[in-house]
Amino acid sequence: MLIFDYGNRTLASVFIIVGFETIREVGLFLFCLFLCMYIVTIGAHILIIGLVILDHNLHKPMYMFLANFSIAEICYITATVPKMLDALLTGNKEISYSACMAQFYSFFASGATENCFLVVMGYDRYVAICQPLYYHTMMAKKNSLGLAIGAWTGGLLAATSPTLWVSTLNFCYPNRIEHFFCDYAPLLKLSCEDTSKGEFAFTVVSWSLILGCFFLTLMSYAFIIFSVLKISSTEGQKKAFSTCASHLTVVCIFNGTVIFMYIRPTSTIRFTLDKVVSIFYSVVTPLLNPIIYCLRNKDVKNAAYKALQEV
Repeated sequence: MLIFDYGNRTLASVFIIVGFETIREVGLFLFCLFLCMYIVTIGAHILIIGLVILDHNLHKPMYMFLANFSIAEICYITATVPKMLDALLTGNKEISYSACMAQFYSFFASGATENCFLVVMGYDRYVAICQPLYYHTMMAKKNSLGLAIGAWTGGLLAATSPTLWVSTLNFCYPNRIEHFFCDYAPLLKLSCEDTSKGEFAFTVVSWSLILGCFFLTLMSYAFIIFSVLKISSTEGQKKAFSTCASHLTVVCIFNGTVIFMYIRPTSTIRFTLDKVVSIFYSVVTPLLNPIIYCLRNKDVKNAAYKALQEV
């Protein structure tokens, strides 16, 4: 471990990710549990991407957005879980400064991209249900591609300024990160400097992105519900709601945990509770998303069944 002097303070070139401090047997159990969840999650998202690429019936804007969402999910879970598994199995909890910053950026960039795609997918469902006659025009290939590129660009750029700011901070020893990955609040706790201005900027970015995306998605569904309620037949209402129920479920699960974690003052943070909540939105939710989409979507299930028959 390299240690540097910074005035009367001691700086280190590596961090210690505390993670889950538990006995060896429990650590091995958690390793097996999270490894299985990680493998299933990656496999499920790769399956969705493969089905969208290979099945011509899924060559629609809705499924193109879903495939991009799956790519972002793979990046999202891969940013944190492999290092956590390594720490649980080998006990190696060290992470270099550069690897920590890369993890910080990857995690927030992919998470922000997911949020953007949830908005885009909500807009797609709004056009399909509320403006069905104009769907093929409004969601033409060029427009859909532009929305996808915009979602990726927005997510990647949203994480850039917080990462650049955090990377300029000096971090004091002891260099223990009270989390299982390089998250925002645990990193700030280690800083030797006044972070109040940067915290305010991060709050503005996170509130704008998270609450902005959540508000736009809810607006889409408010219009959808209003339009569905105008349908005279009960069967028609059920069919319309079923087409977007899976997306709305994902939105509620993802945004509920993220809002709890990042839309609050840092003074209220309790790192032990945060580890549990973080496991839910960084490991459990990416596992649930493909299950929800596959179980609630006939087109995806039919494509998977067709692919199995051809194997």
